[in-house]
Amino acid sequence: MSAAGVSTLAPLFVRAALATAFASAVADRLGWWGPPGTPGVAWGDWSSFVVYTGVLTWYLPDGLAPVSAVGATAAEIVLAAWLGLGMRIREAGIASAALLLVFGISMTGAHGVKAALDYSVFSACAAALLLAARERNDETVDGENE
Repeated sequence: MSAAGVSTLAPLFVRAALATAFASAVADRLGWWGPPGTPGVAWGDWSSFVVYTGVLTWYLPDGLAPVSAVGATAAEIVLAAWLGLGMRIREAGIASAALLLVFGISMTGAHGVKAALDYSVFSACAAALLLAARERNDETVDGENE
């Protein structure tokens, strides 16, 4: 594949990978992948996700876990939509990188750096930054062409 082909295909793949990862995480916490305890399911319901959010946000007061869970979920829904539909790609890339960096640092604090590395959180963060840094994002549907 030529450099031009890679340059065209790579951002589309990054967008699709990030969008589906965010959407899948939201689906999991809403129980759409199955109930808690199902193989491959991380949470399986909202209450399990809120408990896990409390573990990750160990640096916040306990009462903020539900707020953090709602905030993360809202951000992931918006980012999945923007990336999947090709809207506001630069902003979506920056916001995705910020969200993933906070997640990676929080996961490192709660579980150690191996967990964040095993789940490729920092790799996804880097991909989001590369998407945001592109000079041209002409594969968008909203006419954004920088």
